[in-house]
Amino acid sequence: MNPAPLLEVTDLTKHYPVGSGFFSRPMGWVKAVNGVSFSIGRGESLGLVGESGCGKSTLARLVARLLRPTDGSIRFGGREIGALDRRAMRPLRKRMQIIFQDPYASLDPRMTVAASVTEPLLNGATLSKRERRSLAADMLATVGLRTSDLDRFPHEFSGGQRQRIGIARALCVRPELVIADEPVSALDVSIQAQILNLMKDLQQQFGLAYLFISHDISVVEHICNRIAVMYAGQLVETAGSEGFHWACRHPYTRALVAAVPQPDPQVILPPVPVEGEPPDPAALPPGCPYHPRCPHAFDPCPEQRPPLIEAGRHHQVACWLNGGKGVEQGLPLNWHGSG
Repeated sequence: MNPAPLLEVTDLTKHYPVGSGFFSRPMGWVKAVNGVSFSIGRGESLGLVGESGCGKSTLARLVARLLRPTDGSIRFGGREIGALDRRAMRPLRKRMQIIFQDPYASLDPRMTVAASVTEPLLNGATLSKRERRSLAADMLATVGLRTSDLDRFPHEFSGGQRQRIGIARALCVRPELVIADEPVSALDVSIQAQILNLMKDLQQQFGLAYLFISHDISVVEHICNRIAVMYAGQLVETAGSEGFHWACRHPYTRALVAAVPQPDPQVILPPVPVEGEPPDPAALPPGCPYHPRCPHAFDPCPEQRPPLIEAGRHHQVACWLNGGKGVEQGLPLNWHGSG
């Protein structure tokens, strides 16, 4: 019998009103997140990828309950948290922490490192100031910083060091789930590798579950067990990270994979043409949101939104081509590089 997932999201949506005044009705809705479902087990890492504006960061803030969802369910540790108010969420905050994208904006410049790292401990903790400082020193050592850094301010650190401080702050309360919202996108490539390896080591050390958000498939392949691809507020494919380049089936996923430079010059992925621009979230097209840009679109695509269907073990795809029809249109179920 499989254990219950730590996090289970079902049909989650977040819609923002457009053009509404204080007393007037909204003229439309921006569908930032539009019916997303996934789960994360204890100690597992799920990577969420997609281009800018697809709703990844909004989804992260919904899961962390920094935003209230419009509809849908968020179950954490078996408890429904989607409708909880701020007071009811306070006891759960220490079990769920977030690492923000910008290491320069996520730390208060007026607070010392010790104050920043121990701030989450003030939420219902009974530790003394000395105990909090001792724990902060231990966490700094865990992320590769020195105890002498406790009394320094954020402007005295590099971007990579600031992100390590952000990770120390997130782990200070020993959470079960860490939501990492593009934690390495603002860092140099060499520093990215250090932070990613650090996060993998910390996951093994503390048994963490990650929701790791990025626009870089190669990054999530390195750190995650599974990958979910998001487009226009919806999930279009989920699969295991091992061999993801070759196993992916959705046309949008293949376009993302083909756009990543290959380190091996002998491996050549077939080009995937993509035309046009991503849809306006305030005016999403009917049917599959990717069909106006998809070179393989056929009859059902403009009319019916495809559900996530099984395409293999732990592999789901939201594409009518993978439902048994339309494969002959030019999108084989498997593709291979040549060398």
